[in-house]
Amino acid sequence: MSVIFVLIGVSVLVAGGFLGAFLWAVKSGQFEDKYTPSVRILFDDDKKEEKKNKS
Repeated sequence: MSVIFVLIGVSVLVAGGFLGAFLWAVKSGQFEDKYTPSVRILFDDDKKEEKKNKS
């Protein structure tokens, strides 16, 4: 029975760590750019062609 309490405690710590990492990412501006991800696929081919031409 005591193993359950240890597992619950560890899972709460891990969940708190993920929550802290998420809040840190939001505060540092990780999710500010909403436009680029939606059009990134349109510009991937151009970058690959540029790399081939440089080589």
